[in-house]
Amino acid sequence: MSTLQHVCSAPLARAVRSRARALSISSAVSTSAPAKQASSVDSRVLLGLSEQELQKLATDFGQQSYRGKQLHHLLYKTKAKDIQDFSHLPQAFRDGLQEAGWRVGRSPVHRVVASADGTVKILLMLEDGRLIETVGIPVEHQKGSFRLTACVSSQVGCPLRCAFCATGKGGYSRNLQPHEIVEQVLAIEEIFKHRVTNVVFMGMGEPMLNLKSVLDAHRCLNKDIEIGQRMMTISTVGVPNTIRKLASHKLQSTLAISLHAPNQELREKIVPSAKAYPLDALMVDCQDYFRETGRRVSYEYTLLAGVNDGLEHAAELAAMLHGFCRGSHVNLIPFNPIEGSEFRRPYKKAVLAFAAALESRKVTVTVRQTRGLDASAACGQLRNEFQKKPLQLSTPARELGPLLT
Repeated sequence: MSTLQHVCSAPLARAVRSRARALSISSAVSTSAPAKQASSVDSRVLLGLSEQELQKLATDFGQQSYRGKQLHHLLYKTKAKDIQDFSHLPQAFRDGLQEAGWRVGRSPVHRVVASADGTVKILLMLEDGRLIETVGIPVEHQKGSFRLTACVSSQVGCPLRCAFCATGKGGYSRNLQPHEIVEQVLAIEEIFKHRVTNVVFMGMGEPMLNLKSVLDAHRCLNKDIEIGQRMMTISTVGVPNTIRKLASHKLQSTLAISLHAPNQELREKIVPSAKAYPLDALMVDCQDYFRETGRRVSYEYTLLAGVNDGLEHAAELAAMLHGFCRGSHVNLIPFNPIEGSEFRRPYKKAVLAFAAALESRKVTVTVRQTRGLDASAACGQLRNEFQKKPLQLSTPARELGPLLT
């Protein structure tokens, strides 16, 4: 997962750290329910349903359709976590939903870690005991405006095992269901007590390997939680045939390609899955994506000291981008150190020189300021600290603090 640029104000950072400490004292949420494997499709989850679907559900239970609108408000505005918390609904309706096997679909918070810069990483424990990460990145502008970005996961772990990524080192379990993606945004809103303004699918996992769930979650975030499509970014290292499928939906969201190398030989060393998707083919698909959608593709480039951060790499990258794309934009991401990694973070001088080399060749570039270094914010780091194998839901734990009450 790549982190975003800018720094939030000191007062905001202190406030977020204070709220997060209340959660950090708890390592899990107590429950007596046994762990069970999540099915590939769970049709009895309310979270993720549209207002129209909730209205139909209400009428199916013999209620008037406006009860569906109330359900919608309770799920996405009030953020109720249990059906019995639906106090505005008749008791008979609530009981009927539960007896039929319906549930809200919210997962307990297992751990929260706050960084000095205000970044907050959350571990959620899913129904089957597995852990996923989501990150809230706040930015407070001088003019008083506030941006809160949610970096969400799309899989439990990742099967692609990029050489520099902590998520791949932690293994892969399964795809996330749509509600398990959506609930990450709601969890961040509860932590910060503020609406999420931006969403990036840059957390654990490869979104294109779970495209259906990602698209369903994208619809819910846009239509139900009311986050604009242009405020969302879907990132991919590149999976054959999926970029064209995504283009066919004509979303107004940004497509971000995790490039990390300017040539096929080097990319295969950093991104093993690149062997099945040659760089030229990936760039042609990006070219077609732009033609189909009119949306500029963004390129992510993690800088690894002594590996891909030389001026010769910058020159080669610029030449390649000019050969395929017009108006390319590159996000340079200095490597976020992880335990046991062979890679090193480049010095600031090398990062700035790389950026200058691209700019001199008329490539628009942004250097992302690393966020959350003291909160294990690199993708997969915190999850790997807590979970080497699926945790059991019966693990005893203290109650959560007042943050989510």
